[in-house]
Amino acid sequence: MIRLDAHQHFWKYNPRRDAWITDDMATIRRDFLPVDLEGTLAANGFDGCVAVQADQSLDETQFLLDLAARHPFIKGVVGWVDLRSPRLDETLETLAHDRRFRGIRHVAQTEPDDFLAQDDVIRGIGRLGRLGLTYDILVFERQLPAALTLTSRLPDQAFVLDHVAKPRIKEGRLEPWATRLKDLARRPNLCCKISGLVTEADWTGWRSEHLRPYLDVAFDAFGADRVMFGSDWPVCLIAATYARVLSVVDEYAAALSADERDGLFGGNAARFYGLT
Repeated sequence: MIRLDAHQHFWKYNPRRDAWITDDMATIRRDFLPVDLEGTLAANGFDGCVAVQADQSLDETQFLLDLAARHPFIKGVVGWVDLRSPRLDETLETLAHDRRFRGIRHVAQTEPDDFLAQDDVIRGIGRLGRLGLTYDILVFERQLPAALTLTSRLPDQAFVLDHVAKPRIKEGRLEPWATRLKDLARRPNLCCKISGLVTEADWTGWRSEHLRPYLDVAFDAFGADRVMFGSDWPVCLIAATYARVLSVVDEYAAALSADERDGLFGGNAARFYGLT
């Protein structure tokens, strides 16, 4: 079974473009490229990864595809397109000629809370399925109602929820996140990435027991066949090493069957994104 990290990023650091990297995130104010990750993946037993966009531009999508062409361990790319562009179909068809192009993400967490429920956004995402493309949902918990509207209106589109919708771990709050997540998980066309949790916790003081209640909710809601591990490297480095991020999920998954663990650590992502 292939082992895949379902969620990580690459970038050449640009202070203007990457203004989201604030002073307290100075650890990641530098370039992060395939040479920085390949050895870490191998050391932790992974065969490859899925590179996900961090910038809202077609240049970003092409940058990731170019990296994937040169580094075979990058098995798939989740890029960005303007979902409301009148030339959306043309853009998607051009990008889809590259077999590594597997899906789209928009940083909806920075948009109005109803962004994913807006008709023109839903219409754009609805154009992905005909090309076999997926959509990564990146939202805060307050935006989960819009995600529910989106997934309900496009029942045949393949969706994956990034970072378990960013629960408020640092505050120790489960609600309303838990109830909203369970509502969303009833949509069978949706999977969930077990990713990004350490950066929602206290960066310097978190312990694995702080994350366990949120893992309990996510695994109970989605089941072992619809979850996939993602490191969120290099963003995770502001709170933990790659190995520590992996160890939390690995220890939690000790109670799963061998087949369920294979799914969590690669099989589910390979199936969702159509990777080998």
